[in-house]
Amino acid sequence: MSDQIKYLLDESRMPKAWYNIAADLPVPLPPPLHPGTLQPLGPSDLAPLFPNAIIAQEMSTERYIDIPEPVREVLCQWRPSPLFRARRLEKLLGTPAKIYYKYEGVSPAGSHKPNSAVPQAWYNAQEGVKRLTTETGAGQWGSSLAYAGGLYGLDVTVFQVRVSYDQKPYRRALMETWGARCIPSPSPETEYGRAVLAKYPDHIGSLGIAISEAVEVAAQQDDTKYALGSVLNHVLLHQTIIGEEAILQMEMAGDDPDVVISCVGGGSNFAGIAFPFIGLGLRGGPNAKKRRILAIEPSACPSLSRGKYAYDFGDTAHLTPLVKMHTLGSDFTPPGLHAGGLRYHGMAPLVSHAKELGLIEARSVHQTDCFAAGVMFARAEGIVAAPECTHAIRGAIDEALRCKAEGKSETILFCLSGHGHFDMASYTNYMSGKLVDQEYDEKELAMALSMLPKVEA
Repeated sequence: MSDQIKYLLDESRMPKAWYNIAADLPVPLPPPLHPGTLQPLGPSDLAPLFPNAIIAQEMSTERYIDIPEPVREVLCQWRPSPLFRARRLEKLLGTPAKIYYKYEGVSPAGSHKPNSAVPQAWYNAQEGVKRLTTETGAGQWGSSLAYAGGLYGLDVTVFQVRVSYDQKPYRRALMETWGARCIPSPSPETEYGRAVLAKYPDHIGSLGIAISEAVEVAAQQDDTKYALGSVLNHVLLHQTIIGEEAILQMEMAGDDPDVVISCVGGGSNFAGIAFPFIGLGLRGGPNAKKRRILAIEPSACPSLSRGKYAYDFGDTAHLTPLVKMHTLGSDFTPPGLHAGGLRYHGMAPLVSHAKELGLIEARSVHQTDCFAAGVMFARAEGIVAAPECTHAIRGAIDEALRCKAEGKSETILFCLSGHGHFDMASYTNYMSGKLVDQEYDEKELAMALSMLPKVEA
């Protein structure tokens, strides 16, 4: 029907495989390096942190990797997720553009994160792992892994960035309800955490520090592995179920996006919706139309827009391998913006590589502009988005207004990666005028970039 709002795929049409963009890239991804030897990593280098199946996925160049049936059975609780046409928002904006959004807030944790948490927990359980450690910013990943770990009888310890731990107490409560232990980071529980606190007792924390703490604990215990919610190839792989579903749903709508938009911090939900569409273009054929792919990031932490494309550590303690990515420097601490899931110093290597190849565009936006867009969206479409997702909404609205100014009827698709029900304090601050735009320290950024590892090209 011409006024259809939502497009729902039957469970039987849920994708049976994840899409791996590495198979279609015109130039291979630069390999991760061992921090000691600066030589490309082998599977044995990752064995202390990840199960074998995850390591294989991390290094795979196969185009499609089958989703295990037990994992699909769990994903079916909320997948396929709905695709919506934002007709009321279109009318409010007075735009000739058509706006669609893929809504990932229907999962138990309220975001896209369980798409990777469930397979990661399952693969670990299959290989006899008993405990998982991880980090989380806003808490969407930490709560997702808590949920997934509970499904498979795994003990989960989450190091949550201190500023988000304080800002979002109900995310912490959700993790604990699902059986996980949540610790504010930096913490006195690890050698690295104690070192940070000794120097900066009131440190607000960062994802880089929280990663260091989680990796330190996992590396010291034989029955414990580390699980990561973004950045690495296997996480982005798991999230491509979003875009694979969206392709089918856009076909149901008789439409095809001219512009694909998502917020970007570490890169997981962005890759999830964008990579399958980029893959269509790379492979050619009837679906290879020219699409613009927009990554929207916070102005306070603009790794794609302002960062340097270089080899860097994924964590602050320099315990992780070196990966080539857009980075603000592993020693850089972003301001305490409310979009805690976007406060990461680096960008996923695959997303960074895609930008270097000219496959995507990056745009940075201020948080007050994002919240204004989030409120507009909520009043038109009824969904209160997580602060991270308001960046994507801002991008979609700006593109729709561009279409209005240019008199173009383009099709816009964006990923609404989670709801904001645990983030209402930030909306309250916005409504009362207490939310302000935050700027990073240029001197701190310059210092962090000057400390990048010396790796010859």
